[in-house]
Amino acid sequence: MLGLTWSAVTLIYLLDCHGSCAWNVSLKCKEDTTAFLMELQKETPSKYAVLMYNAFGKVGSDVEGGNVNRPGSLRECLSVEGPEFRGQYCQVFLKQDRVEYFVGVCVPDSCTESEVQTLVFYAVLSCLQALSVQNSSQGLLATESSGSSYSSLNGIRILSLLWIISGHTVQLSAWSNLDNDKRWKDMVEKNPLYVLAFSGPVYLAVDSFLLSDNTLSFSLVAQFLFKIQPLHLFIVCLTIGLFSIVQKGVFWFIAEDEVFSCKKYWWSNLMIFKLHDIITMKIYYYNKPYTRYGPYLLGILAGIYMTTKKETLIKQQWQAVIGWLCSLSVMALLVGLAYVLRDVPPYPSFPHAVYQGTHRSLWALTLVWIILACEEGYGGFVDKILSLGLWASLSNISFACYLIHPIIIILYNGKQETTMHYTDFNFFYLFLGHLLLTISVGYVLTVLIEKPYLFLSRR
Repeated sequence: MLGLTWSAVTLIYLLDCHGSCAWNVSLKCKEDTTAFLMELQKETPSKYAVLMYNAFGKVGSDVEGGNVNRPGSLRECLSVEGPEFRGQYCQVFLKQDRVEYFVGVCVPDSCTESEVQTLVFYAVLSCLQALSVQNSSQGLLATESSGSSYSSLNGIRILSLLWIISGHTVQLSAWSNLDNDKRWKDMVEKNPLYVLAFSGPVYLAVDSFLLSDNTLSFSLVAQFLFKIQPLHLFIVCLTIGLFSIVQKGVFWFIAEDEVFSCKKYWWSNLMIFKLHDIITMKIYYYNKPYTRYGPYLLGILAGIYMTTKKETLIKQQWQAVIGWLCSLSVMALLVGLAYVLRDVPPYPSFPHAVYQGTHRSLWALTLVWIILACEEGYGGFVDKILSLGLWASLSNISFACYLIHPIIIILYNGKQETTMHYTDFNFFYLFLGHLLLTISVGYVLTVLIEKPYLFLSRR
């Protein structure tokens, strides 16, 4: 039985000599330890690996009452017989401020006391590296996409994100904050940028396409959801905590509704029942997942096709021309119908029902064509614009920006003491402010929350 004593001084010393100390381990110890860890990562690990892992000390109950030691199982560890080694029980003694305790670990018997100490130190340092800002921010603003990604998707994703932020800047303010509430909608619909209303389903189509970038399976979907949860849950907690302590304004009731919903239905966020409960819209259909399923499904199918196809779909120039004409025509038709249907009473209205039921999926379908054309070499100047390095840099923080921007907008609106007056210029200026703050906060959240978690998960 080995005994290892840790202290803050020892850890600081290791930080200084990590480069040379980390490799002070025999080849046999490295190989046996690596074999054990690799076996644990298999879908069905060998019995010896399960026994070794089960022999490790784990947190017990009543820690606050003093039950801090984690002895593990000495007998189970010593009973382990691996392919080329046996189990060896060790005790790692830790000191955190005034609390001292030990953790039982089971390692291959080919490792000496000093080697086990080095391995444990290296494991701790790997965790500390995840918290390093320098490590987390490395390559975050790179202007080149990874070799396995589709470069045109970066542009579509970021442009869609900008459209979403601009739309929410107006929409979230229009709930109760405007002094020209009866006229702002007419002003918006007369603006050619009214097409921005279609950006939401575009983002769904793009992200579901990326989800299908590999062979689609339950484990892949579960891994994807597990990857996004830490940042997602952190923002949920941040929303509840931040909104509970800030000074309330005249229009704070808007923010209070969202915080109440977040507190009441936090469990649904854990299961991704409703990913954006914190930005619930007042419109009934916006809360229903099946009303937005079309773009998501199209993205899934497009991703599966792109990753499994054995030959190009576009074989001749005339096929590309027809595809672009159809895509642009559908886009123009959707935008034109949005203006035509403004003068048609929405209830009851068959044209409105057909348009609302199909326009998001059709818009996403045109985006699927653009992605396909760009990736098969028929994108022309559109592909060059969508593949700019600027989009690749912003794409790395887009998920954090997507989650945090409604919080920033709602917080800003809730802190107002007077109503706002809608003009295109006023809200464009407000959009730029929200955008700058969103990118700044999104970068910080990516560096401090998302990237460290991804780094640890790879360990």
